Amino acid sequence: MLLKLDFGSDQPIYMQIRNQIVLGIAGGALAAGDRLPTIRALAEECGINMMTASKAYQLLRQEGYITTDRRLGAVVAERVSPEGPSRETVEGLRLRLGELRLAGLDVDEALRLCRELYEEGEG
Repeated sequence: MLLKLDFGSDQPIYMQIRNQIVLGIAGGALAAGDRLPTIRALAEECGINMMTASKAYQLLRQEGYITTDRRLGAVVAERVSPEGPSRETVEGLRLRLGELRLAGLDVDEALRLCRELYEEGEG
């Protein structure tokens, strides 16, 4: 698994891992049933502490993106968010839309940008 981590970023490493795995699932690079590296392997590959890798996987599991099994390890879940986006996701989108508005984009420009990014994630 190839992750691009920015150790100088204000965003925590575990969150960067979480976000890249979510984008990998959304974009089709990771499919339901795909096995992820073990926590130890991920930590070694990325040069991070095992607790950081574990925190990323715990968050992904809590959010329903992966399942974990003692024998199989971490696996991409079959179905993600059957009840729709979480409240946190919607609030995050609300914040980003506010930032786009403050950057001077009108609704049509914001929707065009959203559409481009959404379609980019389709593979």
